[in-house]
Amino acid sequence: MKTFRLQIIAPNKIFYDGVCTMVEYNTMEGYVGVYAEHIPMTQILKPGKLSIYEENNAEPKVGVLHYGFVKIMPDVISILAERVEWKDELDLERAKNSLERAEKRLGSGDANIDIDRALKSKEKAEARIKVATNG
Repeated sequence: MKTFRLQIIAPNKIFYDGVCTMVEYNTMEGYVGVYAEHIPMTQILKPGKLSIYEENNAEPKVGVLHYGFVKIMPDVISILAERVEWKDELDLERAKNSLERAEKRLGSGDANIDIDRALKSKEKAEARIKVATNG
């Protein structure tokens, strides 16, 4: 199977820089999987599961990608993410509490609530919960 270089960069670190056969992630249009030699394009990330398939590993490396951008070239995929976390770094209780707070803000009817920020918090928490619970 053909491989490509995958670079995932967050503001605070280079999260991943390696060779893989496929990567899956969530975009504004839905979940996608990308293989080597894909046509050049860019995509906008939405919070969701990240799966990295390396050549010699049967199981993918799993994490959560938050907002950002993807640049796809035939031999390199670069992901610039607001935040990215490995599955084993996730704190399920913290994510559940964050979801609860976001839902309370959204349902409060308070005109001073930043709806966009609350919706983004809700999406991030839902993505973390889904990955942490093997969803």
